[in-house]
Amino acid sequence: MTPADQVLAFLYDRRGSFAAGEEVRRAAGIGQAGLDRALAELRGRGHELELLPGRGWRLVPPIRLDACLIERTARTRRVGRSVICFAEVDSTNDVAFASARQGDTDGLAVLAELQHKGRGRLGRKWISPPAANLQLSVLLIEPPGEHLPCEAVPVAAGVAVAEAIEAVCTAACRLKWPNDVLVAGAKAAGILVERRCQAGQGPDRDASRRETSRQCVVIGVGINVNAAPPAEEVDRPATCLADQVGGPLERNGLAAAVLTHLDRWIAAVADGRLDELRDAWGRRCGMLNQRVTVAFAGRDHVGRVLDISPLEGLVLLDDGGAQLHLPAMGSTVRC
Repeated sequence: MTPADQVLAFLYDRRGSFAAGEEVRRAAGIGQAGLDRALAELRGRGHELELLPGRGWRLVPPIRLDACLIERTARTRRVGRSVICFAEVDSTNDVAFASARQGDTDGLAVLAELQHKGRGRLGRKWISPPAANLQLSVLLIEPPGEHLPCEAVPVAAGVAVAEAIEAVCTAACRLKWPNDVLVAGAKAAGILVERRCQAGQGPDRDASRRETSRQCVVIGVGINVNAAPPAEEVDRPATCLADQVGGPLERNGLAAAVLTHLDRWIAAVADGRLDELRDAWGRRCGMLNQRVTVAFAGRDHVGRVLDISPLEGLVLLDDGGAQLHLPAMGSTVRC
């Protein structure tokens, strides 16, 4: 960790309380000049720092998203093994795809305080005020000849987000197929999985500068942490976690939890442990045996939900007696 990262981690762990300058310098192993440089760097990264005579320094909440704070607590092997945070971007999904042109960026997590062109499924706009919520995208680069099952990835992401929310703020989550995470019956998080063929270089750039085609999957996650979109701007009830737990939540810890749980479930998908994923989804899904309307390929399909499969999608017995398999990518449950 850099001196600035060490200072940030120390003040972050104080949870808003003050620390004397000497204490901060000792924790970071630096002198006064080094502390001055570290504090200047942290301000440049968007952190607000307060100095109170006789009490010292503190990190002022709400705390900005920071790769240092996320990486130090995430427990991952692939997903989130490197993290980058931006003040603003057009789309974290697009930044993640663009990163595939570089070297070994498999597992990169991209976060932003603000998206200008954030998007949800089926062309919807993702609405979130700046510096309030989590907007996170993870890049997965598939090795030649190996492909993650398309239908299983959004299911795995939904389970991972639900587990992370429950671990951090104890708000019980339900899952609505294919991409919604519900808290108290309202949408608290959404997931957009996109797949593209992207030109890029292999990890050993010195050995060859030739670009190769890389199959890439990006998992985009949006979580309403401290703010929900206005009711008039969305087509279904939405909530934020802060409203459910009675106060604002710190986002870096939640981001680390999402990456930790997503890493585990993507590994399960890659290893073919789909029964485990199906069981985890089923425990949080109240749709089985329910009558629903599902839009797919320009048509509405009405019937009873027989099963939700990580490979076969939603298995629906329609009103005409036909058994349909509707894929997660491209379908949406209307009611």
